Amino acid sequence: QVQLVESGGGLVQPGGSLGLSCAASGSMFGFRIMAWYRQAPGKQRELVASITATGTTNYAGSVKDRFTISADNSMKTVYLQMDNLKPEDTAVYYCNVDDPLGRTYWGQGTQVTVSS
Repeated sequence: QVQLVESGGGLVQPGGSLGLSCAASGSMFGFRIMAWYRQAPGKQRELVASITATGTTNYAGSVKDRFTISADNSMKTVYLQMDNLKPEDTAVYYCNVDDPLGRTYWGQGTQVTVSS
């Protein structure tokens, strides 16, 4: 089975930066789309950013120009660089992957807290 392991979450002050990583292992060979979602307490899970195997990116309006999604050459690791973080960015961030066969996988989530 495919496993997604997120890392890089933590506590940061407003205006600070964090970098998240998501590494895929197991039977998945490459991906169609990798994405980051987030969910704050009492809120619906929302798409933050996504990237296709060809490098096309998409961002939620609330994070555009502050966050950057990227993937390594193996297409099995995705990153989310988060700059100029705001308190409203506080959430559990989840890695999401669609593989070449159209199957979807989720990570366990990593907490990002933006607070003074």
